[in-house]
Amino acid sequence: MPRRLVAVALGLLLLISGCGQSQAEAPVNADDVMFVQMMVQHHRHGIEIAKVGTARAAMPEIKTLTAAIESTQQSEVEMMLRWLHSWDQPLTAPTGAHDHHGGMAQTDVKRIQALKKSKSLERDLLNLLIAHQDDAVQMAGTEVYSGANPTVKEWARQVQVSRKGQIDLMTNLLKRAGG
Repeated sequence: MPRRLVAVALGLLLLISGCGQSQAEAPVNADDVMFVQMMVQHHRHGIEIAKVGTARAAMPEIKTLTAAIESTQQSEVEMMLRWLHSWDQPLTAPTGAHDHHGGMAQTDVKRIQALKKSKSLERDLLNLLIAHQDDAVQMAGTEVYSGANPTVKEWARQVQVSRKGQIDLMTNLLKRAGG
């Protein structure tokens, strides 16, 4: 009788654990794909902005912050590209697709070029980065609401928290920089 009970228990454990078969992959919907595609481009702009700060900022706190943003966002781009590859999705969204998913304006390349020549670098850099990171918070909020993939949604929550923290820090630095 005890052997039979062990066999039944073992059978139930196998049934509960999926009988040893691999678990289904986490779901991915169109919102997950669009979010990741858009965030790759958004991060690339953020990296370009951060490089200007790392190269030209006089305040050590701004240099440290922009170097951290540059490093973090590069790692995140690599992570997002791996996701798109694993989902067998294009690395970029179709032209104009951004307009249909919140219409968030991407940081204009002209603004980044103007930043490189700015006479008020710290003020202009921080203002541009604050707006840029706020866009990331908004995009992440849409993913948290509409996405299906648990990993991507969790990362979007982390983006919201970290970028809000960066915005607070940059707002304080802006006050110190005379902005």
